[in-house]
Amino acid sequence: MSLKKYTKEFRYNLILAYPVIIGLLGHTLVQLVDNIMVGQLGTAELAAVSLGNSFFFVAMALGIGFSMAITPLIAETDGARNIAAGRNVFIHGLILCTFLGIFLSIAVLISKPLLYKMGQSEDVVDLAFPYLQWVGLSLTPLVIFQAFKQFSEGLSYTRPAMYATLMANVINVILNYVLIFGFWIFPKMGVEGAALGTLFSRCSMLIFMVLYVRFKNQFSVYVSNINFQMPDWDLLKKIIHIGFPSALQMFFEVVFFTAAIWLSGILGKNPQAANQIALNLSSMTYMFAMGLGVTAMIRVGNQMGKKDFVSLKRIAYSIFLLIFLFDMLFCVFFLITNTYLPWIYLDGSNPLQLNDVQEVVKISSSLLMISAFFQISDGIQAVVLGALRGLQDVVLPAWITFFSYCFFGLPISYYLGIHTILGATGIWIGLLSGLTLSAILLFIRFQYMTKKLIVN
Repeated sequence: MSLKKYTKEFRYNLILAYPVIIGLLGHTLVQLVDNIMVGQLGTAELAAVSLGNSFFFVAMALGIGFSMAITPLIAETDGARNIAAGRNVFIHGLILCTFLGIFLSIAVLISKPLLYKMGQSEDVVDLAFPYLQWVGLSLTPLVIFQAFKQFSEGLSYTRPAMYATLMANVINVILNYVLIFGFWIFPKMGVEGAALGTLFSRCSMLIFMVLYVRFKNQFSVYVSNINFQMPDWDLLKKIIHIGFPSALQMFFEVVFFTAAIWLSGILGKNPQAANQIALNLSSMTYMFAMGLGVTAMIRVGNQMGKKDFVSLKRIAYSIFLLIFLFDMLFCVFFLITNTYLPWIYLDGSNPLQLNDVQEVVKISSSLLMISAFFQISDGIQAVVLGALRGLQDVVLPAWITFFSYCFFGLPISYYLGIHTILGATGIWIGLLSGLTLSAILLFIRFQYMTKKLIVN
């Protein structure tokens, strides 16, 4: 009976989470399609996508992390049935995300010359340079899309973003095929073609979401009769107060994994390609944690609006238990299939590249063994972070992730990866260490915060 009070929440948790998970998988699937198609061109091309995305993901983390401030604030106004307050949060969040998206795109384009100063293989950098240009431009529509997505999810409407990303993936697959390999009137553009496909697919996501929110009845009370007046500076400060630490938290995590890309690049193009394969596969399963993290943010935010802190803690625990069960399954899956999955990305039929391909498969198989075990740590820390955002507790969690990733996990990755024979495997042992410490400390923080709310 004690367990039933948590498991009875599973159904509603999954109803909220599955569209978010599918939508997030759509984002990751864009990268998966890029990697699989580009991987057919060679290991240098796959490493170039990895290097280009390492810059893009750092900027994307800031944009997506900042936009996440919208969801708990909307969920709180929804729980309190305050439509006027929800409309204000949406308008101000959209304005901030628009300016942030433009700024981040410019920042990525300006940073492109840094690719040549990072000790990476020259042939990889030459391929990554044009790729980063188009992917960097896609940040603007992506971050603006996030504003609409987080608004919709804060109202517990999690399907619109799913529809948008599914549509975008169809567009991305078609454009990738014709632009990477060349078809009919379209030239063969290789890596650069993959980036263009990503840019156009993300623009389509934004257009879909704008039209959906504008014309669907459930959003009409929020978007009709909007009058643009002087901004509410207190509300802007509140969004920034929640959004900036959330952005930093995501920034720290992405930098942590980006450092793994750069460190593996120092080891050579094959370790870097293997790292990209393992990272891309791990990202697919991580989307389940991200989806349940959004569910935690929504449901905890609703309970904050209702001031029902006992139910808040019970509901959060039900989501923690759910992600633990999912990640146990993923752990077993990676342990069983680690030698088979890398072949999805690579073409072993070309005898000129056979030695490189076999080395990449060997390295990535060992990385997937480690990834199997950090599924649990990574999943729990992502969902607990979502619950803490629902509590609007973001500053200390950001510092916890900074310490866990940058002061604990990253030095381990650097030492074991660069200064021992472990190589890429050592880098991923550091990733596992940082994620595990983060999960433990964040759970302790959630326990403290909810206990204080219930007692007071």
